[in-house]
Amino acid sequence: MADVLPLVEARLRTALGEPDARAAVTFLGTDRIEVLRFQEGDIVRYATLGMSAHPMTDPTAVIADPVKGPRAELVLSVRAGVADTDKVLRPLAVLGASPQVEGLVVAPGASLDVGEPLWPGAPFTSVLVAEPGGLVEDLELDEPLDPVRFLPLLPMTPNEAAWKRVHGAQSLQERWLNHGTDLRDPSRKSVPLE
Repeated sequence: MADVLPLVEARLRTALGEPDARAAVTFLGTDRIEVLRFQEGDIVRYATLGMSAHPMTDPTAVIADPVKGPRAELVLSVRAGVADTDKVLRPLAVLGASPQVEGLVVAPGASLDVGEPLWPGAPFTSVLVAEPGGLVEDLELDEPLDPVRFLPLLPMTPNEAAWKRVHGAQSLQERWLNHGTDLRDPSRKSVPLE
């Protein structure tokens, strides 16, 4: 079976340009997860590379299928120069390794929490997984492999994460939209939730 990671990296480069930095993290018992950084004007994007090497498996499955199952990489976009967002590399790698470590299937609408600020001084410890297909198109792979989806991550404050747990992802996204929330602002305040 062909290694999907060179294809994934090529898709990222086609969509986002050449990465200007990359870092790799390996957790005990897992494959290496890289995080690539892409700069475009005042926006910096961080993308995982390695999460899609294996399909995500339903944690209730008796045997993990080595071929079938969803594949994904994560993409976070923030405004550059406002905060030390390069420190997000390790938390992003942790999220990228979560399907291998915790048996998670990461899908749109899910919340992922790292339990600490995403970068120093960040008001966010978690992210909402958004719908793919906007920034980076899905990467179709040969049958029987599922396509690789590039899932945008939207940072959430603890209050927003609590609201999402009660009211759902759609309700939180509508609040952000109605209040004109700049989801790329790395130091933004929580959206009003009354």
